[in-house]
Amino acid sequence: MHELKLDKYKGSLLLKFAILCLAVFLVVSLIGQQRQIAEKRETLQSLQAQLTTQDVKNEELRGSLEDEAGLRDYAERKARTELNYAMPGERVFVDAGAND
Repeated sequence: MHELKLDKYKGSLLLKFAILCLAVFLVVSLIGQQRQIAEKRETLQSLQAQLTTQDVKNEELRGSLEDEAGLRDYAERKARTELNYAMPGERVFVDAGAND
């Protein structure tokens, strides 16, 4: 009897190397994307916390500005703190030794 030997197709070494490089590239890309997603989620959480804080401040301002007395108090507080104004006849003392 005559026996036939069938050699398995081994494929090109270059093709195997190319597939390996593609797989490594895909894994590295996936890891990079996951890292970016994690960073963006952290940024989103930080921005959401800032938004919540600002919403609370806005609600406080709305509440204080609803009536005329609240508006007057708000304007006076802003004039004193940001513009360094004082009421007529009022003396303002500045602590020169204070560390700001």
